Amino acid sequence: MVESNSLKPNTFYIEVSGAGLPEVDGLFVPSTAPPTESESGTISSLGYWNGKMAWDRADGKSARSPALSYSNTYQSWRICRLDGHLAYDATCDDDMPPTNTPWHVYKKGVEPAPKVVVHHFDPRQPCPAPNVVFVLGGPGAGKGTMCELAESQLGWTHLSTGELLRAQRESGGPTADTIERIIAAGDLVPSDIVVKLLRDAMETITRTTGKKNFLLDGFPRSDSNLNAWNDAFGQQSELPKMLFFECPFDVLQQRVLARAKYTGRVDDNVESLKSRFDTFKAETLPTVARFKRQNKCIEFDTSQDRQTVYAMFCEHLAEFTDDTLASKPLSERAEMLLGLRPFPQ
Repeated sequence: MVESNSLKPNTFYIEVSGAGLPEVDGLFVPSTAPPTESESGTISSLGYWNGKMAWDRADGKSARSPALSYSNTYQSWRICRLDGHLAYDATCDDDMPPTNTPWHVYKKGVEPAPKVVVHHFDPRQPCPAPNVVFVLGGPGAGKGTMCELAESQLGWTHLSTGELLRAQRESGGPTADTIERIIAAGDLVPSDIVVKLLRDAMETITRTTGKKNFLLDGFPRSDSNLNAWNDAFGQQSELPKMLFFECPFDVLQQRVLARAKYTGRVDDNVESLKSRFDTFKAETLPTVARFKRQNKCIEFDTSQDRQTVYAMFCEHLAEFTDDTLASKPLSERAEMLLGLRPFPQ
C-alpha cells in the first residue's frame, strides 16, 4: 500500500500526439480520481494509480479514470481509448511515462504509436517567465567555458544564438531558408528572428524540463538585439542582469590562437580575431554601456586563472542557483575545463 502523504503532488501534464487512433491524442491532466484499490491491490491516491502518477483526459471524455496510468500487473505504462480499452502500452518501470522509447500498439490500438511529451507546467497557460542572465565578452574571454560549467555543475541552461541558428538551419524549421539565404549573402540574421529562436527555446526547455535559469551566451550583441528583446518581452519589462567578461586583447589573442590547435574553427586566427574584436567594440560595447548606466552590468576580469573566474561567476549566479547543485563535487569534465586535470590525449 502506498501512503498518500509520502507522495509528491502530481503537477505534470502529458501531451499525446500522432497516434493512429486520433481519439487518443490530446492533453492529459493530473488525475482527480478518488483513492481506490487498483487491480493489483494497491490503494491509489489522488493523482496516482498503482503508486505512480496518473492522468485523465483534459476534455473529460475518458470513460476510464485515469486514462494514462501504470499497471503493476503488466509492469507497463498504458494509454486507454475513450471506451476504456487499452490502446497503447510501454513496458518499463520508469516513474514517468516514457518519452524517448517507442510505445507498443496494443490490440485495441491502431498504428502508429503516439508521441508523448511531458510538460512541467500547464500548456494551456502562459509559460512562466524565464530567469535570464546575459553573458558578454570579447572572443576568447571565456564565455563558453564558464557557461558550460554553470550548465553542468549549477543546473543553468546555456543558450548560444549561433548554435540555435545552426540548429534551425539543419532542422529545416520555419525560418531555415531565410536564415540560410541571409548567412550565404554574408549578412547578419535579423534581430527579431534571433530573439524568437531564443524565446521559443526557453519556453520549450521550461515546459519540458521545469528549468527556468538561462545564460544567453553572446547576447545581446548590439542595440538592435536589445531593442528586439524589448519588443518581444515588453518595453516595460525589467532587463536581465548582464555579466561582462573584461579581458585585454593580447590575452584574447593568446587564448584564441592556443585553442585553434584543437577547435578547427576557421575564424580562430589573428586576422579574423582582429575583425571580430573591432566589430565587438563597435557594436557590442555600446550595448554594454547601456546596461552599466542602468546598474544592470557586473564586470569582472577574466584574464585571471579559470578557478578564480569560475568562483566569481558562481557568486553572481548564486541568487538563483539550487544550493544542492552548487555544493556538489566537480565532475571530471569540470575539472578539465578549470585546468585541474589534463584533457585526455
